[in-house]
Amino acid sequence: MSAVVYEHREVRRARYAVAAVFAVHGAVTGSFATRVPWIQDHAGVSAGQLGLALAFPALGASLAMPLAGGISHRFGARNALRGLIALWTLALVLPSLAPNLLTLCLGLFLYGATAGMADVAMNALGVEVENRLDRSIMSGLHGMWSAGALVGSAAGTVAAHLGSDARLHHLLAAAVLTVLGVAACTWVLDLQPAQDEEPPPRFALPPKSALLIGAIGFCAVFAEGASLDWSAVYLRHQLETSAGLAAACTTGFTLTMAIARIAGDRVVDRFGAVRTVRASGVLAVLGGLLVVTGGHPAVAMTGFALMGLGIAVVVPLCFAAAGRSGPDPSQAIAGVATITYTSGLVAPSAIGGLAQATSLVVSFGLVTLLACGLVAFAGVLRAGDRNRTKTGPASTAVPDPRP
Repeated sequence: MSAVVYEHREVRRARYAVAAVFAVHGAVTGSFATRVPWIQDHAGVSAGQLGLALAFPALGASLAMPLAGGISHRFGARNALRGLIALWTLALVLPSLAPNLLTLCLGLFLYGATAGMADVAMNALGVEVENRLDRSIMSGLHGMWSAGALVGSAAGTVAAHLGSDARLHHLLAAAVLTVLGVAACTWVLDLQPAQDEEPPPRFALPPKSALLIGAIGFCAVFAEGASLDWSAVYLRHQLETSAGLAAACTTGFTLTMAIARIAGDRVVDRFGAVRTVRASGVLAVLGGLLVVTGGHPAVAMTGFALMGLGIAVVVPLCFAAAGRSGPDPSQAIAGVATITYTSGLVAPSAIGGLAQATSLVVSFGLVTLLACGLVAFAGVLRAGDRNRTKTGPASTAVPDPRP
């Protein structure tokens, strides 16, 4: 077997392995989300206290993500991801063990910190595989995360329906997902720093390029967070639909995002990141306009579905662009991830506060305005656009040995 064929097979195997890690990461999130009511009752916290506690995962992630680059430098990318994904899957059990608000906040902080570090490590490896294959895979990887979240949510829904103790449910889920995540890491790329390479600083401000890319991600994640948390409320209270139809709207939004991400790589390879994000932004803006002006449940549901389609591939492309925007991919990805996590933290409360002061229609008017930023500022992704880099210097991609 020639060296080229062997390397190509190794990279393709690494692609499937990192996709499995993405799915495991998403399954943890889905498993947790479905048992939040049980966790609230067990900890004995009010709705307001629960809202406070649920801010701690984003806080923990934002503070811990800059550490991922140093961990990968010290232990190598494969060992770092193996350890970080294990910490993340095992952290699933912490919130359900919390007997009060203080321990719940601490458990959720650690849960978020491990999630953020694993997120940075797996996205950095995903970008490296994408570079070696010389075609887009990041959208599909994030699609696998969404698929994993759906599977975790489905299992959690069954467990909740059966009235099972979330501590037992999460212990079993953590055990299974830890085995799957660690096993998948066996085949990811084993990147090692050069002997004379300086370790990255423990904490450092992200490069300017990452800030600009992160701004695009901020707009997309704001729309995602607002739609996930408030689309059902919008239909139920603004348009006075049934609870079942309102819930179906959120499910439809989630499904359109997952489908668009899985199918998005072909679009990106054909049209490039910049044109894809601009077209996606147009879809998101159109969807937002339907939501705020339609006045009918079917029109609003169509609008939310279009927003799901429009924002689905933006964050994966932001991570891909960040990983190619400077000499330290982990640092740039951590910077973009921090901004997007912050957006996800801010969006639900911002929508609620604005709705309290005005109305939900005005709140989703803000979402639509931010979606315009995807169209206006998509050009910042040009540095990581695969269609552009293919015309540059000689590619380092692994040639496809197949005829």
